[in-house]
Amino acid sequence: MASERGKTPDRTTPLASSARSEPVASSSRAEIDAFLERARTMAPAAQTGKRGRLIFALDATMSRQPTWDTACRLQGEMFREAGAIGGLDVQLLYFRGLDECRASRWVSDGAGLGDLMARIQCQGGHTQIRKVLGHARRESDRARVQALVYVGDAMEEAIDNLAAAAGELGLRGIPAFVFQEGHDPVAEQAFREIARLTRGAYCGFDLNSAGELSELLRAAAAYAAGGVKALTALSARRSAGAQQLLAQMR
Repeated sequence: MASERGKTPDRTTPLASSARSEPVASSSRAEIDAFLERARTMAPAAQTGKRGRLIFALDATMSRQPTWDTACRLQGEMFREAGAIGGLDVQLLYFRGLDECRASRWVSDGAGLGDLMARIQCQGGHTQIRKVLGHARRESDRARVQALVYVGDAMEEAIDNLAAAAGELGLRGIPAFVFQEGHDPVAEQAFREIARLTRGAYCGFDLNSAGELSELLRAAAAYAAGGVKALTALSARRSAGAQQLLAQMR
């Protein structure tokens, strides 16, 4: 894809066509509960001495442009926090426009991720959260992913399909940290369910609370780099973001 700024490639890769058409069956409540029970037996933390891997997924539809610019400024917080623990590799994943969903290469520093994000502009379109969840599952099947962060403000898909895809992440011990901009009740219901099924966490923020989003990103990075132990240590330093995530993950 040529970028909108200077016509320089954005170094992202569209998801395979199979990701667009992959069927996802609806799950019953009993099946969902079984997913959760099995997920509780899996260890989600990164192994000591190894770098964590985190997928940073963003809704890049038109309504998100102001927050996208904010996220570009704040994403470096993730690397600064994780660097003190053991390091972090991040993959940027975004969707926008008509059926466009792309994943970047894995990057190991804030400057690299910032460069990728700066080449992207938001475009009109519908949400593609199911693709995000499916990509996270497939990526972790190739090499372990410790966490998924998703930032969005809307949900325009069948919630049963999203629940089934989230359950697959739960089975693999991949928590989703879902951060909602605004107060859309339909999106909130879906986002809370995704967080519950993956044993992650849901938190809301608004356009004026950049500091809160920064704290949440730092907390998610701490978990991806060092597991619950690192998140607990961050919480002990009175990090509101870490405290919010821990309260829901316990």
